Amino acid sequence: MNRPRGLRSALLATIALSCLMAGCAGSGSKNSILLYNGQHPQLTNALISAFEKQTGIDVRVRTNDGIVLADQLLQEGKNSSADVYLTENSPELVTLDEHGLLAKVDASTLNQVPSRYNAPTGNWVGVARRISALAYNPKLISASELPTSILELAQPKWKGRIGLAPTDSDFAPLVGAVIATYGEKAATDWLAGLKRNGQLYQSDEAVVAAVNRGDVASGIINNYYWFRLRLEVGASAMHSAVYYFPGRDVGSIENVSGAAALTASTHSSNAQRFLEFLVSKTAQEIISHGDDYEYPLRPGVEPNSALPALSSIAPATLSPVKLGNDQPAARLIQESGLA
Repeated sequence: MNRPRGLRSALLATIALSCLMAGCAGSGSKNSILLYNGQHPQLTNALISAFEKQTGIDVRVRTNDGIVLADQLLQEGKNSSADVYLTENSPELVTLDEHGLLAKVDASTLNQVPSRYNAPTGNWVGVARRISALAYNPKLISASELPTSILELAQPKWKGRIGLAPTDSDFAPLVGAVIATYGEKAATDWLAGLKRNGQLYQSDEAVVAAVNRGDVASGIINNYYWFRLRLEVGASAMHSAVYYFPGRDVGSIENVSGAAALTASTHSSNAQRFLEFLVSKTAQEIISHGDDYEYPLRPGVEPNSALPALSSIAPATLSPVKLGNDQPAARLIQESGLA
């Protein structure tokens, strides 16, 4: 099977170098599943521990960047030993769905979260969400200078004042949102401006740390990285703030994390039970009460109290279909010279 252009390339190679992969091969026992995990390990480990305790099903894990694992699944095809795929961003799930690698999710599982967060095909289920944002250092940039649109960051006045991690897997969906909203020409021009203006980092974690140190005035991140840094260093060591773009600008796009069972799974019943668990009240409260700072999707489960209410942010929202896969975004990132 040919890999899509957006998943081979220098972008994928660069991402792969920054990721840790730990896993085990083989099909395992009947009472087990193999999870390809593209989510943060700390969160996934907490979810797995609760699932194993509740069901007695053993979960073996391969952890890597979601794009890298999606590419691996495309290569493995029907010969994959994976049972479940969990990732941070919907475009990887869209890609796998387009290639016929995902199995139908039980309707009872899909019904646990609002339908707009699930695949229209019913082949994957939404698990959590977070919001793209701008971290900024008030000593280097005043609140009155903050942009009302992410496209403004391509303007000359932002030269040397914006940090970004173009090879981080969270950047491609943001580019995809710009493409879906403004078109490829506008996205190309915007990326060219970021190339002129930006200071480049390996990851969103590095971006938010640099902003907090005062190395750069602002940086494009997903909001949870700022909250995780605050937890790590303490509130007194935070010299930065989070800014959400107003007017439902795609600079603050809602990103959906989701999961799917593989058609190649030899433990399909257990795989469906894991998907069912991920959207259960127990799992969604783990997401809510943990240190990953993502918003749960199950109605009635409140987010971590440290997070702002979504109603106060009013993020931009795009359906998984409109956001699509990462192929056009990856191509434009490469062509811009950012990766």
